[in-house]
Amino acid sequence: MNHLNVDVAIIGAGSAGMSAYRAARAHTDRIVVIEGGAYGTTCARVGCMPSKLLIAAADAAHAVAMAGRFGVVTAPAAIDGVAVMRRVREERDRFVGFVVEAVEAWPEAHRLRGHARFVAQHELDVGGHTRVTAGRIVIATGSRPHVPAGWRETLGDRLVVNDDVFAWTDLPASVAVVGTGVIGLELSLALARLGVRVRLFGRSGRVGPLTDPDVAAKARAIVGAALDASLDAHDLMPTRHGAGVTLRWTENGTRHEEDFEYVLAATGRIPALDGLGLEHAGVPLDEHGVPQAGRHTRRVGRSHVFIAGDASDEAALLHEASDEGRIAGDNAGRYPDTIVRPRRTPLTVVFSDPQIALAGESHAQLLARGARFAAGSASFDDQGRSRVMGRNLGIVRVYGEADSGRFLGAEMIGPAAEHIGHLLAWAVQHGLTVQQMLDSPFYHPVVEEGVRTALRELKAALDLPAPPLAGCLDCAPAAAV
Repeated sequence: MNHLNVDVAIIGAGSAGMSAYRAARAHTDRIVVIEGGAYGTTCARVGCMPSKLLIAAADAAHAVAMAGRFGVVTAPAAIDGVAVMRRVREERDRFVGFVVEAVEAWPEAHRLRGHARFVAQHELDVGGHTRVTAGRIVIATGSRPHVPAGWRETLGDRLVVNDDVFAWTDLPASVAVVGTGVIGLELSLALARLGVRVRLFGRSGRVGPLTDPDVAAKARAIVGAALDASLDAHDLMPTRHGAGVTLRWTENGTRHEEDFEYVLAATGRIPALDGLGLEHAGVPLDEHGVPQAGRHTRRVGRSHVFIAGDASDEAALLHEASDEGRIAGDNAGRYPDTIVRPRRTPLTVVFSDPQIALAGESHAQLLARGARFAAGSASFDDQGRSRVMGRNLGIVRVYGEADSGRFLGAEMIGPAAEHIGHLLAWAVQHGLTVQQMLDSPFYHPVVEEGVRTALRELKAALDLPAPPLAGCLDCAPAAAV
């Protein structure tokens, strides 16, 4: 067996691991990154990039289908599933190639292949061929799809997860998508627009990450109109039949049954910590066996172990994983000194159509911490620019702090949510007040004017003392706006 002694060992070469490597290397060259699978991040290989490629194809098909409302006459769209999936795979492989090139450009001595397992607090067994002794260890093993118990055994190759979708060489005839989170929403809507018969299954009526009752209700109506959706399905039971699957479920007290070619389990992702031997790591674990780290240091307790990215079971987003990797790698590199690092304002985007965005604190988070806040809202159903584009669906809800008037966050479903979400997150991060946001420029005609309408309603609900007229531009009495 080979032996390797390093200052920092990083387990995982995904988004978090790559950021951790770059940050730790600023402090030491005695470093190794251990990877047991193929190089290439979850985002590039099976996540954000291939899913957006599929969504782009779906958007193109939808544009053709909806052209008639603009007076543009087209022939019915013909979907070439083989060509669609070929482009998805080819472009996906291109993105993955960039990641692989970046990792393989690291010094060979800094790369070690094999599955890592703790055998002692400072020792890792890698693939049975190398024993690594490390002063500090960063866990960046990512996540894996969660599949309900027994489904793999029952359904065999008729069960797929999002990782499998992007290996398809053709589009299937029908898919049951189970799960209304980000993955389920994005893939079900994209596949339906590409001519696949889809039914989306959820529980308790929840759609995506939305928590505001008004926005969630609007999202349920929009999704229900866009495709077949059973958002409050109970007792879901899949069974294999020949080359397909039969799903039985209860909804509104009635038992239903439908056949599909595949079941896509989009029932969440869980930290990929299996077989890591965390019982030998000497670190505290939560009830799910996940090491708990400080949000601003990524250090697990008072140990020499750090954790970053999806492995920590917090926000499974690329920008969060990269930030956590940077913090973990920097602190592992400078250990025993650690620096408390700031975190960015939370931002979540779902690339459904219309898109969903959450910026800053969600409605549920504000309620949970007992915040004193008010809300304002605006509909996109009749908003000027949205109607011009034929994309007039949705609602935005914005939240402001009582007394101070500080902007706290927003939830929305509507056009251009990926862009509006950024603007609202920046406003939260920079501590802007609702009045300061209203005094910022809004061009005409743009979708963002809907946000201004919501902010004006929020300002009236906050009922703050009127600022001096010379100090603001948009500060007329609420009844006059």
